[in-house]
Amino acid sequence: MLLPEEDLESEPLSTVDQIQNLILDSADFEEFLNELARFSAHQVAGSGDDALCGITLLRDRKAATIGWSSDSAREVDEIQYRLSQGPCLTAAQEEREVYVPDLFDEDRWGPDYADAVASHGLRSVLSVPFHLQGEAQAALNLYSDAPHKFDGDVAARARGYTRQISQALRLAVRFSLHTDSATNLRATLESRTVIDIAIGIVMAQNRCNQETAVRILTDASSNGNVKLRDIAASLVQSVGGTTSRTHFEEPGRRQIG
Repeated sequence: MLLPEEDLESEPLSTVDQIQNLILDSADFEEFLNELARFSAHQVAGSGDDALCGITLLRDRKAATIGWSSDSAREVDEIQYRLSQGPCLTAAQEEREVYVPDLFDEDRWGPDYADAVASHGLRSVLSVPFHLQGEAQAALNLYSDAPHKFDGDVAARARGYTRQISQALRLAVRFSLHTDSATNLRATLESRTVIDIAIGIVMAQNRCNQETAVRILTDASSNGNVKLRDIAASLVQSVGGTTSRTHFEEPGRRQIG
């Protein structure tokens, strides 16, 4: 997806305006982040220059690359996650800029990290933190095959750029968190429904109370090494011939008819 062409008679779009257009034009959160990574690589490295770019997000003690300019960018980011250390993790966790002028002379994270990234033909790394104000922690990761690529003006440009787009990324991450919460809520409600129905079936079949029915189901789950929800779903399907459905109205949505 390309950024919208600017009107030749109007003022050039600011970085923030271009990021807002990315948000509006992207089909989903994942597409926006990948477009943002590609846009970031161009903005920071400069016209005609090439750099790999990844965006690392730390949330719930887990790190992941949530946007990448290419598969290579994602692969070199993931080296750090396997080793549990590296410049992008340090930048995100400590919210400070981390620069590796030349991987051939780098030993802050031991030889494994530097050797693994250099094996991809890369020489320099710059990680600059975003400031998400408590939503999560994140960093912009830039890689180049040239040593000392991010000296001077390039590093200053990266700092200014992350300051400009931190607000947009914070809003995008917040939206993602709400989406994840809604998905988890739906899954929890659906699991609870099928388990409650299964408990009722066991009570009827065994003429027992609820506590005993719960124990029968949990024992079957433990003995068969099968999740309780799967045991419950199998029982409900065997009795009713179909799976159960949870009926609830999502916030902001009314049923008609």
